Amino acid sequence: MDLSQLFSLFVASRVLHVMTAVVLVGGGFFLRYVLMPAATSALSDADHDKLRSAVVGNWKKFVHGGIGVMLLSGLFNYFKVIVEKSHKGDGLYHGLIGTKILLALGIFFIASALVGRSAGTASIRQNARKWLTVNFLLALIIIAISGFLRMRGVPAPKPAAATVSAITSPR
Repeated sequence: MDLSQLFSLFVASRVLHVMTAVVLVGGGFFLRYVLMPAATSALSDADHDKLRSAVVGNWKKFVHGGIGVMLLSGLFNYFKVIVEKSHKGDGLYHGLIGTKILLALGIFFIASALVGRSAGTASIRQNARKWLTVNFLLALIIIAISGFLRMRGVPAPKPAAATVSAITSPR
């Protein structure tokens, strides 16, 4: 398969993936470190609850849509790596990508719980400051892994293993 024909699509997918991450991580950071402290100090409990309800009502559209975009674009970006075989046999790359995926799934769960209504995740919503902080820290780890992998690049192929041939002596 000639991947050069899909270059524009791969670029668009990567840009969409990164921009969605920027919006979601930046939005979570804003909620935790700007909006929540300001609302807590400036609003009555009733007004704070009203603001929280309005913000969550709007933010959950971004969270749910963003999770979908991240899953689809991430899968597509990983598809490219598999098809081009650029990291075939690169255990470090696949281990770190697997770690990123697991951390992202954790972030998606926490973000969904924070904007959800399920009684099972009410304790997460009741400790929103803590869980927004956890999500932000997980996102920082993913960003660090991504930065490392980007700067590391694609390692040079390993030399082919020498073939050992059995030498038999005539009897």
